[in-house]
Amino acid sequence: MKTFFINHQEELFRSLITFGVILVLKFIFTKAVRKVGKIGDFNKVRTNLIIKYISIALTIITIAILTLIWSVNFKDLGALLASIFAVIGVALFAQWSILSNITAGVIIFFSYPFKIGNTIRIFDKEINKTDYNGDETYVIEDIRAFHLHLRRSNGEILTYPNSLVLQKGVSLVQMYNDETQEL
Repeated sequence: MKTFFINHQEELFRSLITFGVILVLKFIFTKAVRKVGKIGDFNKVRTNLIIKYISIALTIITIAILTLIWSVNFKDLGALLASIFAVIGVALFAQWSILSNITAGVIIFFSYPFKIGNTIRIFDKEINKTDYNGDETYVIEDIRAFHLHLRRSNGEILTYPNSLVLQKGVSLVQMYNDETQEL
């Protein structure tokens, strides 16, 4: 055991620095997301979801850095990674809409002007195919990782994918505090 520490002193030191930097970055990003969530008055569930995404990304980056530090044999690793990526590629292709909705959920968290309780209008003929009049408004009940929960004027709950919120025209009709606006 002692010889391992002596022979791999440099790799251990670099690994320790990597873990330290990643922990500091996780702390900074978590604090920044919580601050954005507090300033934007976002739901804590949404804030925690974004923090989880950041943690996963930092974990992947850490694993990549550690494989470089420890000089992993890429010939052996290549075969393993090729088969893993083949399986993941098929799974991701099959689940592409789920990934696009998660990505859209992150974008909505940071850059969209509406919150839970706001009244919005969505310019999409597909959701009102039978009785589209262009004036249908929805109250945002919840914003989830994959979709929004919208309440129609007749009380019906509609789940609307996050990716479509970014693709379709959406106007903010009424804010939660009853300030009427069109954006």
